Amino acid sequence: MTEGNFVDYVKVHISSGNGGKGSAHLRREKYVAKGGPDGGDGGRGGHVIVKGNKNLWTLVHFKFKKHFKAGHGEHGSKSRSTGADGEDVYMEVPLGTVVRDTETNEILFEITEDGEEKIVLEGGMGGLGNWHFKSATNQTPRYAQPGIKGQEGDVTLELKVLADVGLVGFPNAGKSTLLSVMTSAKPKIANYEFTTLKPNLGIVEYRDFQSFVMADIPGIIEGAAEGKGLGHYFLRHIERNATLLFLIPADSKDISQEYNILLEELRRYNPELLDKARLVVISKCDMLDQELIAEMDEDMKEDFKDVPFMFISSVSGLGIQQLKDRLWKLLNE
Repeated sequence: MTEGNFVDYVKVHISSGNGGKGSAHLRREKYVAKGGPDGGDGGRGGHVIVKGNKNLWTLVHFKFKKHFKAGHGEHGSKSRSTGADGEDVYMEVPLGTVVRDTETNEILFEITEDGEEKIVLEGGMGGLGNWHFKSATNQTPRYAQPGIKGQEGDVTLELKVLADVGLVGFPNAGKSTLLSVMTSAKPKIANYEFTTLKPNLGIVEYRDFQSFVMADIPGIIEGAAEGKGLGHYFLRHIERNATLLFLIPADSKDISQEYNILLEELRRYNPELLDKARLVVISKCDMLDQELIAEMDEDMKEDFKDVPFMFISSVSGLGIQQLKDRLWKLLNE
């Protein structure tokens, strides 16, 4: 998926349908004297409905269509005929989409299951026909209810990527390279910071035809929670990950300090992120010999007593299968 096609935030204008008018018709038929009222009810206005679709991964289909209008209900007619309901309009979204009221920023609901439907704007009710109002003292009502008008407003659709494993690290730590090695994804890879501007998803194939989803988000820098770099704009994608993989390059000046900076940024954005399963991975280990790796391993045992860590190289393939095994174990604990 190209960067321009990954859309995870969009505002749309929606309108539900008006309810149809009730009929004030009086029955006029040969050989039927004083037929009385027989006006039917108006039809309901169309709803605006949000529906989950597991085959969608992005909100790109809202890029060029941002207005959705449901159909109006038909008016009632004679012989107590009820008008047809207005046509509902469906907005299909990927799983993990949060729907907010644009004006108040209030979360209305979230779509998490395939085929799940939620009404975001209800259509207006149809008016009652005059036969509802007949009585012993009012045998010929010549009036009926008008239909209730539909609603109109703006909603914000915000996608939070549903992935099992989220890659967290500084820019140029090797996240995209790792994703390209472990999955069939083809993210942009280059030797400069912020190569990745949009999240990338890939499916990691595991033993016995099993698999899990891995997400690579743009690099986090110190102050990201305040909006520095690409800011907290993409941190929301980590909220849906079951396991966080902290990727730190072997040539880092201070591995423990980098890890703590990343952890602090996540804490400042959302403290609940620290409750997720964590794994620290040292990348670019093809630059080290076995003796240096063993020495680093001893040093890290003191700094990372409570967090599991391992060494890998995306270039040489060192530790990649063991990483898959470790992630699979974390996801199924």
